[in-house]
Amino acid sequence: MDKTKNRFFVALLPPQEIQDYVTEIKQHFASVYASSGALKSPPHITLQPPFEWSVEAVPSLEESLKTFALRHSPIPIILSGFGAFPPRVIYINVIKTPELIALQADLRAYLEENLGIADLSQKRPFAPHMTIAFRDLTRQNFYAAWAEFQPQTLDFKFTLSHLTLLIYTGQRWNIHSSLPFLSA
Repeated sequence: MDKTKNRFFVALLPPQEIQDYVTEIKQHFASVYASSGALKSPPHITLQPPFEWSVEAVPSLEESLKTFALRHSPIPIILSGFGAFPPRVIYINVIKTPELIALQADLRAYLEENLGIADLSQKRPFAPHMTIAFRDLTRQNFYAAWAEFQPQTLDFKFTLSHLTLLIYTGQRWNIHSSLPFLSA
């Protein structure tokens, strides 16, 4: 990878207690189903998939995201049950509320218009989710894990007051900055 650029993505991170709960599920997948890839990032809902950005221009990226965030109010989030993209991904389902759909569409348009960051997967519809197992989950383990998790209930409702910019260190994704939404 180009040393003058880093990889980033923009996400919503749930409150710490929910992050802890989701991380426990990810650790269960690592120990029981040999799938630890999802542990390389904090629990999150991706709004803008990974993109490369110049190291020296990171302050302008943060400033632009800060400006964007201040145009939005805190956003309600509902997590409900589990879902899957067979045969490799299992996730916590995020309800597609009008507020979440609008925020993601506005962010995508803003990043493209103001920073030239285009999402190459734009052809796929926005499918908000919180990944708990992916790429390294074998097909056999996927079906075993899906049988365990698909019938389980999970319900959380909370309001998020900030966007998060994450950076890839070469090993994992870490929080680079937290950008507050406009307070009510």
